[in-house]
Amino acid sequence: MKELQFKNGDKLPILGLGTWKSKPGEVRQAVYWAIEAGYRHIDCAAIYQNEKEVGQGIADAIAEGFVKRKDLFITSKLWNDSHRHEDVHPALEKTLNDLRLDYLDLYLIHWPIAFKPGIGFATHREEYYTYQDVPLTQTWEAMQEQKSSGRAKHIGVSNFNQAKLSQLLAAEGEKPEMNQIELHPFLPQDGLVKFCSDNGILVTAYSPLGSPDSRAERHKNDPKLLENPVVASIAQKHGANVGQVLIAWSIARNIAVIPKSVNHDRIIDNLKAADLSLDAEDMQKLANIGTHHRFVDGSFFTGPQSPYKLTDLWDS
Repeated sequence: MKELQFKNGDKLPILGLGTWKSKPGEVRQAVYWAIEAGYRHIDCAAIYQNEKEVGQGIADAIAEGFVKRKDLFITSKLWNDSHRHEDVHPALEKTLNDLRLDYLDLYLIHWPIAFKPGIGFATHREEYYTYQDVPLTQTWEAMQEQKSSGRAKHIGVSNFNQAKLSQLLAAEGEKPEMNQIELHPFLPQDGLVKFCSDNGILVTAYSPLGSPDSRAERHKNDPKLLENPVVASIAQKHGANVGQVLIAWSIARNIAVIPKSVNHDRIIDNLKAADLSLDAEDMQKLANIGTHHRFVDGSFFTGPQSPYKLTDLWDS
């Protein structure tokens, strides 16, 4: 499988298993199946509230002899309620304990949004910190300490726009090594991807299939990427399925991609996307798909009670 490379030479398998919205009771088995099938990259986060089960799945696969810890690449993310300097280390320790690991391969600041300790999702103004209360550079300083200690081999961010990345690039010490963002043909984010590339920041695509399980009431009219005729025609041309085409699209852009599934056959199908090569004509058709849509719009962090605006999250 194709790999991306960090500045120090460490490698990241370009295709991984996402675990967002994988329910407890399903994700342990999904992680086990994925490693059994050949996945070596697993993406997690504290807020997914399933890291204990992910850790069990990893431990099961190691116990079965499918893999050694050193052959796996495990990512997790710092939640918004742990942005103060003194809260970062305890948050990482909890994640490591839940995952049954001694270290993470990659640790990311999940959002450039800060809540007060113990707040899962802030709903009132007093539950938020502002950038004046807790600057992003304070959180980043603590992230660097986690890397220095060896608890995280690499550090980065998620959902950061060019302005927020520029703040960290201008700060003392380590630069962000990864930005994990929503990416698919409806939201190619060419400008942000180029900015990351120009600054030596790798990129991971989340919701590569267009977040088909986000069909809450407010999303019921969202465009359906998996039903798009352009994607379907490319899939037919290659004898592939639409999910494989969407995953291969990120791989063709040298972007890591983490489709989520708890279905055994789909987990295996998604992995086969690593062998699918899209040609220039395919990529041009997807570039001209004609639909622009962000599924994870960040509005849950930027309501009337919040000190944050959508411009704190997105370039446009």
